[in-house]
Amino acid sequence: MKPKYILAALLISGVAAPALAKTDSLPIGRCVNMGNSLETPTEGAWGGKKIDAADFKRIADAGFNTIRLPVRWSTRASDTAPYSIDPAFMARVKTVVDDARKVGLNVILNSHHFEEIHKDPSDANIAKLAGMWTQIATAFADQPESNLWFEIENEPHDKFNDSNLLKVLNPALAEIRKSNPTRPVIIGGEFWSGVNSLKTLKLPDDPNIVPTFHYYDPFNFTHQGATWVDPSPPLGRKYGGPEDQKLLQNDLQKVRDYVARTGKTPFMGEFGAYSTVSIEDRVNYQKTIRVAFDQIGIGMCAWAYTNTFPLWDQEKKAWVPGMRDAMGLKE
Repeated sequence: MKPKYILAALLISGVAAPALAKTDSLPIGRCVNMGNSLETPTEGAWGGKKIDAADFKRIADAGFNTIRLPVRWSTRASDTAPYSIDPAFMARVKTVVDDARKVGLNVILNSHHFEEIHKDPSDANIAKLAGMWTQIATAFADQPESNLWFEIENEPHDKFNDSNLLKVLNPALAEIRKSNPTRPVIIGGEFWSGVNSLKTLKLPDDPNIVPTFHYYDPFNFTHQGATWVDPSPPLGRKYGGPEDQKLLQNDLQKVRDYVARTGKTPFMGEFGAYSTVSIEDRVNYQKTIRVAFDQIGIGMCAWAYTNTFPLWDQEKKAWVPGMRDAMGLKE
């Protein structure tokens, strides 16, 4: 099936479903992740770039409403109480957040790649996560709740799963609430917060918690050729056949079921396809997923602004052709 026909086929086959019941949700709008910038070992590694104010003006001018800012705090903090975060790094993150807010963008600020807590959700690592959030929450307490939201830890996986999710997150949440009693706080479930995690996701007893999930399905399309995956899915996989259509419809229903069961509307914190996929196929995938989840009222953050899943081509200094349209923005 030719890519330009895939979206129509998906809609005809039943993806065009009733919107979700009205529930409280974050005004994510159009959102993009600032991936491979502040969550990397050094800023801008792994195919990303050092963020500057011009990036946010470009993103806002394109029509985006929100950026998600992944941050690796754990390697910039001490391993003993009070787990002090490097002041220079804290200042850098504050500058980035301020630059985004100056052009009217909402910000999702998270903890990303705290690798130790995923491998070992022990009391020591739980205490470090809480200690870091004590400082983060205090540093950003003066930001408006309507425009800055916290996400305690990205993509629980490995030994950090639903069996210990609240044990790990609740101490950090308690620290956040001391300085930010009602700010929205985002939580995703186990297995890298895939859509299936919604079925078993348990949230703290807190009215200002927002659930999230990530969407990279089918994985053997979105991650074909990815060097960090072992074994890496082989190159050449196309998207949009009957099995893909069925999978998408089933996944939309999983989200509708979650909302009906909980009364909470999650948002999609990440989605996209690796740059080894052709631009035409990446754009087709991005648009198909965006349109489908738009129809049921789900906010979405693309991964990512400029990295190995790029919307912006930093070498050509231009938006990847078709990607703004794929996100529902003016091309």
